[in-house]
Amino acid sequence: MAEDEGAVLSWIEVPSRFGRFAVEGDEWGLTRLVLPGGPAGAGSSGAGPSHVPSCLDAAADQLTDYLNRRRSEFELPRHLTGTPFQLEVWDALATVGYGSTVTYADVAAMIGRPTAFRAVGGALGANPLPIVVPCHRVVATGGGLGGYAGGTELKAALVDLESAGVVGDRRNAAVG
Repeated sequence: MAEDEGAVLSWIEVPSRFGRFAVEGDEWGLTRLVLPGGPAGAGSSGAGPSHVPSCLDAAADQLTDYLNRRRSEFELPRHLTGTPFQLEVWDALATVGYGSTVTYADVAAMIGRPTAFRAVGGALGANPLPIVVPCHRVVATGGGLGGYAGGTELKAALVDLESAGVVGDRRNAAVG
């Protein structure tokens, strides 16, 4: 899909113990999350921090809470552009729960295309909103982590973060 003409992209930086993230969006929602060490240029296409849509402030707060184990889900508007196949894969990813992992083949089956696991990998690599659209929850069938735009070290850290649960989450509270 083509970019919306006239859309003004803005961005903000989100520092964390994992490094600096950049979140980009427009008046319709989030368009991109750049992982630490990811491609430079976040904000080069937009107004930068001087014009920040409310979705970016919310994204910064929710990302910070997620990375500090105070949040397990994102409640943010998304404005994604991609091929119909990519959008289908990203929608399926959004259903994979916090602390869970699935394989590339599982995602292919989720979208009704069980032999498209390699194409699923390509769609994951093109995911503009990693973490929010949780591609880090997709692992290789043999048990390995598989690839990740932010590198396997960050992917492992995110999987570990989620396996520890969310502070105050009743699902992880001790039964007494």
